[in-house]
Amino acid sequence: MKLDELQQRINYQFRDHSLLTEALTHSSVVHETGGAQKRDNQRLEFLGDAVLQVILTDWLYRLFPAGDEGQLTRLRSHLANRHTLYRQAHHMSLGDFLILGKGEEASGGRKRQSNLSNCYEALIGAIYLDGGLFAASQFVRDQFDSEVEGLQIRPQRENPKGMLQERLQARSPKGPTYRINSEEGPDHAKKFEAIVEFDGEELGRGTGASKKEAEMRAAEAALRKLDEGPK
Repeated sequence: MKLDELQQRINYQFRDHSLLTEALTHSSVVHETGGAQKRDNQRLEFLGDAVLQVILTDWLYRLFPAGDEGQLTRLRSHLANRHTLYRQAHHMSLGDFLILGKGEEASGGRKRQSNLSNCYEALIGAIYLDGGLFAASQFVRDQFDSEVEGLQIRPQRENPKGMLQERLQARSPKGPTYRINSEEGPDHAKKFEAIVEFDGEELGRGTGASKKEAEMRAAEAALRKLDEGPK
């Protein structure tokens, strides 16, 4: 009955229900059963991650015909980061349907960000195997429609240093600090490497033909790191 409820929520009916069960099964179940339960969702997570990347890449490529590779890569990273996947999983209460080992259940595994985001990717992989790329694409487009609509307002990061400052000051009154780590090349072809740090932690590095450009690239790298979140 629980599987029926989940299928209604995601607006997809599985032909092979074992794929859905596998997508929901955490590795702790396999460990606690000594291998009697042979399948968990890690393989489907691997597949689902790749399928999601393909679908988002195609979508963004068509949506932003003037976007260059760097801009499209940043947009895709923003959509496919751990925080966004967790938010999508939380919205459908995916944690209610996870199949967990007793230890993982007791330690709050149903609400753990990594469990939910990984299961979400596994679910995409399961839909892909069950219904093909078209079914997986329909699911992703339904799920990410509002996220992508927001991207159309600001399709690229025009001021990465300002955006990074804003993101970090939401956590702390401190801001990021930049330093030039290296400088090489003749005067007419200098190459600088900048490092941006926050609260003693390196967030990103970037190179450029000027100190300003290197710092901007470092800020972009830091923003990608914040978008992706911990794996």
